[in-house]
Amino acid sequence: MEKAKLASKIREIFGRKTNKERKNGLIPAVIYGKGIKSESLWVKELDLKKVISKFGENPIVELEMEKGEKNNAIIHEIQRDPVSGNFLHVDFYKVRMDEKLEAEVELNFIGEAPAIKELGGILVKNLTAVEVICFPADLPTNIDVDISILKTFEDSIRVKDLKIPEKVEVKNDPETAVVLIEEPRSEEELKELDEKVTEDVSKVEGVVKEEPTAEEGKEGKEGGEIKEMPKEETQEKTKK
Repeated sequence: MEKAKLASKIREIFGRKTNKERKNGLIPAVIYGKGIKSESLWVKELDLKKVISKFGENPIVELEMEKGEKNNAIIHEIQRDPVSGNFLHVDFYKVRMDEKLEAEVELNFIGEAPAIKELGGILVKNLTAVEVICFPADLPTNIDVDISILKTFEDSIRVKDLKIPEKVEVKNDPETAVVLIEEPRSEEELKELDEKVTEDVSKVEGVVKEEPTAEEGKEGKEGGEIKEMPKEETQEKTKK
């Protein structure tokens, strides 16, 4: 299995002080693992994007440290900005090549399902990744799922149907459905759904707001709100 390579350097500043480095294309990261002390790092965003583009998000990365040390690691987690999608932080997990690890492998859906093209069915992805156990060198980048075998609404692909590499063990229940085809809604079902939505909306619109009483209205209104007059002012006006 080809190994990705990524340079890094020690990070000694944290929090808001990292803004300058971020603007220069660096991303804060950390490496940790069994039996090692965690270290805070910087990696280049452009280099990380190239690695992910070529190898996916769970490759074995040869992380080159400043002092010449090289660590084999997997990308354990990537934090992204929810709006821009930019990388905010990366977690690397150091691995030993002679010890098995547990990891999540993404499913890559390929082909075209006849049940969709010919019958107008709806593709339902129940799983987009599976949990696996294997040696780091045997960790697949992704697992292909060929949906072209889905010809009827009764067809489905389960975990046990996936083509898993020989040296990889899947933790998920073999009977779990990975992907299936749902029948399109009939005109009657769509009409019933539309009527239900209309009914629910009318219930909300039919809520009657409580209007102020005549006495409350005399106390004064401003901007549509009822304002209570301070007791002191009320007493003064009573005396007059």
